[in-house]
Amino acid sequence: MSSEEEVIERIKKASKNGKISCRAAHKVAGELNVSVRRVGKLINKLNLKIVACQLGCF
Repeated sequence: MSSEEEVIERIKKASKNGKISCRAAHKVAGELNVSVRRVGKLINKLNLKIVACQLGCF
């Protein structure tokens, strides 16, 4: 399992201007073999906004 620091670094690389797409968040989770929930919690911790939500929630 990936460390929190590794997941955070990947999220930061996938984000732009304080935003990350839903697709990019799912991709990070899949590539690092961590849950989407864990990625989502870290996105919140980093105060990033999720955009282009695949479910239309954000």
